[in-house]
Amino acid sequence: MKLDLLKSQWLDIVFEGRNKLYGAYNLRATNGKTTMRSFVIGGIVFTFLVSIPVLANLLPDSNDEAVLDQKITTVKLPPKEKPKENLPPPPPPPPKVDQVKFVKPVVAKAEEVVEEPPKIKEIVDKKIGAETIKGDPDAELTVEPVGNGPKEVVEEDNNIYNSAGIEVKPDFPGGIEKFYKFVGKNFTPPDDEDFPGGRVYVNFVVEKDGSLTDIKVVRDAGYGTGKEAMRVLKQCPKWNPGEQNGKKVRVSYSLPIMVAKGGE
Repeated sequence: MKLDLLKSQWLDIVFEGRNKLYGAYNLRATNGKTTMRSFVIGGIVFTFLVSIPVLANLLPDSNDEAVLDQKITTVKLPPKEKPKENLPPPPPPPPKVDQVKFVKPVVAKAEEVVEEPPKIKEIVDKKIGAETIKGDPDAELTVEPVGNGPKEVVEEDNNIYNSAGIEVKPDFPGGIEKFYKFVGKNFTPPDDEDFPGGRVYVNFVVEKDGSLTDIKVVRDAGYGTGKEAMRVLKQCPKWNPGEQNGKKVRVSYSLPIMVAKGGE
């Protein structure tokens, strides 16, 4: 007797004389249906999962719809400006007063006269020129610029130059010896026997007009010698100013002043 394992006959043989109400019998009896049902459900789920990308591609994209809804607008760019050519200047406006051409009188035969000079009544209240021009009393008066263009503004040089590098150094009228004579005549030395004498070093600026400004005592000999030196320099006559590139300039100048001992 042949036994077909695909049918339920073998279950009856195996469970013959046994309790068929036992769960194992029912499980084996319904195993075929359960397997087929699982296979069908699994196939459906697998087919659905595989088809998800295909379905997603078939769905319309919201961004695409937005793009399709937009209207295409043609933007016209402004035309490029053509470079302005060197056009001749416009003709001058007509004068406010009529102008009559002046014909120079010449001595000639009557048949050789080509153009007669204007009569006196024709030039009353009119200008005389090289040609006849009809004036416009409502024309605006224009004044053409005189000269070749705007005048060049020359900046004044107020820099202070050092006397060592200047082309023409400032000097006292009559020379430096005259300057020291002026200082010796007007300088009052300290009336103190303890004053040992010494030098007072001063610095000042010789201005363009020769006056002395910004007077400073770089080093004094004490006993009020520095203050006295400044007083004398403020009373000093004007110097001959220094020059650079042919122009008068401000120059810084330094020199020592000898002061004798007290009581001398």
